[in-house]
Amino acid sequence: MDERMTDWSTLIDVCGSAEHVPGLLDRFKADPSGVWSELMDHLCPQMDIAFPASYAALPRLAEIAIACSPEDLAWVLLSAGAIAACSPGLSEPDSPLTVFSAPIGVLHRLTDRRLSQGVEAEEYVNLLQALLSFEGVEIWDRCLEGLQTGEYEVDCPHCGVDLFVVIGQDESFCCSDDYALREVHKSPLRPARTQDLEALPHRLSTRALADGHRSLAHGVRYLFGRADCPDCGTDFSVAERVEARWIP
Repeated sequence: MDERMTDWSTLIDVCGSAEHVPGLLDRFKADPSGVWSELMDHLCPQMDIAFPASYAALPRLAEIAIACSPEDLAWVLLSAGAIAACSPGLSEPDSPLTVFSAPIGVLHRLTDRRLSQGVEAEEYVNLLQALLSFEGVEIWDRCLEGLQTGEYEVDCPHCGVDLFVVIGQDESFCCSDDYALREVHKSPLRPARTQDLEALPHRLSTRALADGHRSLAHGVRYLFGRADCPDCGTDFSVAERVEARWIP
């Protein structure tokens, strides 16, 4: 779909009529970092909801990404990735991921290339999520930040107690009390063996290693490993409990 053929007056963004969106995209092209927040406020507020105008903007975002400088590229890819992450999955009729498959393909290729260019850890995780969103991978296109922050909040599948899952370089554990404020009982995480990782986590781990992010690959093994609830002793899959927080 050609963005120039779009009748923006028939589309909506967060404020209603999307007639202003082409001008907003023009300003974003000129100053991605400066206009990114405003663009997201209109097209993908809180980075968790999108509108017809949001998806219609994907062809223009792909054009901007092709032409922009390496310094600005991440802003464009992350905006498009946030929009794609809100799309119904590929199995849904008329999914925006299918309707806008051509610009999404361009954005995917640019993201894939950028990931291999030695970006910093935080940008790497965000771009990895964008890559997954362009592929229609659900949940994990939003749930990898914990590998960067080092913490997930989950609950025990048996007793229901809220748990902190901490993935660090020196120590990886889960606990039911605020470990930042006091000494707490910690249950060590058990990392998955690389050869036992399923398709997606194996791909994430292998990719992170190839791109020079060894600590991220280390974290993937713990994220897709297992733990015992420190309160009731129940064994559980860490990834399954992270997923459970995202599934309605």
